Amino acid sequence: MNPQSPSPESHAAETHPAETHAAEPQAAAQQPTDAELWYRSGLAFQCTGCSDCCSGPETGFVWVDEQEIQAIADATGFQNDLDGFERKFVRTIGARKSLVEYSDGDCIFLDPNTRKCSVYEARPKQCRTWPFWKENLRSPKTWAQTAKSCPGCNTGKIYSLEQITRIVNQDANADANAL
Repeated sequence: MNPQSPSPESHAAETHPAETHAAEPQAAAQQPTDAELWYRSGLAFQCTGCSDCCSGPETGFVWVDEQEIQAIADATGFQNDLDGFERKFVRTIGARKSLVEYSDGDCIFLDPNTRKCSVYEARPKQCRTWPFWKENLRSPKTWAQTAKSCPGCNTGKIYSLEQITRIVNQDANADANAL
């Protein structure tokens, strides 16, 4: 979940999973038919709590919109100081906003001692919808590639096509709201 961050100059030229993930809100409206979906029988996923999706080694983007910023600010005691929260925890990338990371690529809200999310209940949609991102679902090959870095893929609960579609649409709405 944490692809390498480009420099501001190369931001538009490089393609990263989170970049692709966040840059396609228009494509979300073009839903493939069920017959076109390789995962129409469902996919298994159970979060293992490993925090690999929240940590480096590279930095990346956790895109947030104003509602998500406010929710996280509320959860961290900054409800009356949104500007202070944004100065400390949010960076601007072009016209968008992303949570900052530590230099090792860990999310700023990943507790270094427990390796758990310190704002779990208020985490952004991008985090809540992992691994059911459109780019991870493009083909069995992209899902297998995702599973190499996420031990929760292909284990546990089976998510139906309907459930996956709802999650993907929630994520697409998050992308559109962040623009």
